[in-house]
Amino acid sequence: MATQRPMIIWAVSDGRAGIDNQVLGLADAVARLTPAMVLAKRVRWPAPLSALPPLLNPAPAAWLSGDRIAPPWPDLWIAAGRASLPLSIRVKAWSGGATFVVQLQDPRLAARRFDLVIPPLHDGLTGPNIWPIVGSPNRVTPERLSLELAAFEARLSPLPRPRVAVIVGGKSRGFDLGPGRSRAMAEQVAGAIAAAGGSVLFTASRRTPAAARAILAQALGRLPGLVWDGEGPNPYFAFLAVADYILVTEDSANLATEAAATGKPVYVLKMDGGSAKFRRLHDDLAARGITRPFAGTFEPWTYEPLDETARAAAQVLERMAVA
Repeated sequence: MATQRPMIIWAVSDGRAGIDNQVLGLADAVARLTPAMVLAKRVRWPAPLSALPPLLNPAPAAWLSGDRIAPPWPDLWIAAGRASLPLSIRVKAWSGGATFVVQLQDPRLAARRFDLVIPPLHDGLTGPNIWPIVGSPNRVTPERLSLELAAFEARLSPLPRPRVAVIVGGKSRGFDLGPGRSRAMAEQVAGAIAAAGGSVLFTASRRTPAAARAILAQALGRLPGLVWDGEGPNPYFAFLAVADYILVTEDSANLATEAAATGKPVYVLKMDGGSAKFRRLHDDLAARGITRPFAGTFEPWTYEPLDETARAAAQVLERMAVA
């Protein structure tokens, strides 16, 4: 009896870690539902093409940096990030209609140019081929957390409980983490962990200002635990796996959504600035019983782990079946 070949999925991003995690998270989720081969594709455009609106970028293959984008075309194209857009709006035609095109986030283009757009719910997009989800797709699964923990388990398992993961973002369009806020955050978090007799698991993002990272690392480094200095493998997923509580800054949908996928209590840390869109996200997560603002103490609560990635993957396959 003939065996059906696996679906070919390209996960296309501009190479940024947060964008990579979104496209690979959704691609992997689809592959858990149907036999598939996932290929990561990271693309960049040199100036002046990188500055052009996607519709004006002719997407010449010879100018594209990164991974090769050429036939044979995939069955499913999952993309995110500005650099992917000139390709996403053309791959349907290039493939003769054979490739199903999914664009994550708000592409700021007419949704009809894609087969399916999956934006965060807090962006407020609606339409017949728009499928909003809470936060963003991610790669957090029990299996992945267990696998990532294995490399750090010898260092993390002996740590006193409660183990508190402190995951810090940084400067963005709406938010910042200045020295004053960093010191207040460091004192509040360090004091709470010390009072609870626990340990800290600290990691920062590439967007974290150097001064903020130094202030937080110095204060939290006095506690039992592990403060990642940016060298060697990032223990981020291992921290999520072993933590009893997770603290995330309010500037990142990725951080909040990934923490929410663990089913563990998630506290939100206040930053400088603000954003109406992110306020909607955090209000939604709080209403679902997932997050609470951090007020300096820890208390346990439970909720059903957020798994919007699996819900989106099922919707992709449903749409492909009738396309």
